[in-house]
Formats: sequence, C-alpha cells, structure tokens
Amino acid sequence: MIKGTADSSTRAARPVAIEGTASAEETASVLGAELVRMTRLIAAWKQRARTEAGAADRVLLARLVNDGPRRATDLAADAFLDLSTVSRQVRSLVERGLVERHPDPEDRRGSLLSATGAGRLRFEEYRSQRDAQLATFLEAWSGEDRYQLMRLLARLTDDLVRHQHMQLGTGGNSDSAAQQGERHE
Repeated sequence: MIKGTADSSTRAARPVAIEGTASAEETASVLGAELVRMTRLIAAWKQRARTEAGAADRVLLARLVNDGPRRATDLAADAFLDLSTVSRQVRSLVERGLVERHPDPEDRRGSLLSATGAGRLRFEEYRSQRDAQLATFLEAWSGEDRYQLMRLLARLTDDLVRHQHMQLGTGGNSDSAAQQGERHE
C-alpha cells in the first residue's frame, strides 16, 4: 500500500513510503500524476530549448544519426514536424555542412538526407550536454536506484510502444516512428 502526503508545491498526494507492493490501480494513479508532472517539466524545458541556438538541429540530427538516411518527408514524420519546417531546417543544416543530400536509389527524383561527420559530431556534443545535465540530477541517487530507474523506465516505454502498436494495428514492430526516440538517443 502506498502512503501519501500533501506536497505544498503541488497540493497533491505524493507517495512518501511504499510498504510491500502496490496494486496496478494504485500504481496507475501515482504514475499518471507523475507522468503529467514530468510532461509539464519536459514541455517547459523544450520551450526554453527552442530559444537556444541549435534547438532545431538537435531533433533532426538525432533522427538522422540514429535512424540513418531518409527522405525529408520521412524525417518530418519521424520528428513529428511539419514538412515545410523541416525543409527550412534541412536547408540550414546542409548550408552549414551538418547534413548532405544524396540521390535516392529507389527513386532518383528524390533525395536522401544523411548526417555528415560534422553533423554526427554536433549531435554527440548535444547528447553529451544533455547527459551531463541529467547526471548532475542523478548524482545523489544510489547506484541501485539509478539502475532500477533505467530498467523500469525502459520496460514501461517498451510496454507503452507495444500497446500503441496494437492500438494502431501495426503489431509489435518496435522500429516504427511511434517509438519516437531510440534508447540512448
């Protein structure tokens, strides 16, 4: 059973101690509330990040580095962005030497986009900055807590992806854009 207390900053019941196990319903209630809080924090972080130099680069470079060459239409779908927005951002990435265009071997009328060596390096810089910031937050956690966080978050995400695929009728294929972000991105 989960014990809770009012948190003065959120005025919601938050768990302070867990005794034994929790039912699926109790877990769903707390998890739902925590996911809402986390989603709001991520939205605020993304809003601040949009004003930073390179914000658009991070998303598109991540897709190209992690998923490989793709057409602009596929890149837009994978990144959940409008094609006109992606086209402008890609043009800037190409001009700066972070992305290059190649003829699409399946349809010579189109082109494939891929990250250049400089683009991969820039992506790794962004990832390192993100990882350093997260490491700062997690420094006070025990090694076991950090391990359990990684394990359980990956399990939850995998289960959510499988459920999403079943709802969309796409089976259990975890390689589609619904996954939106590979592990270790």
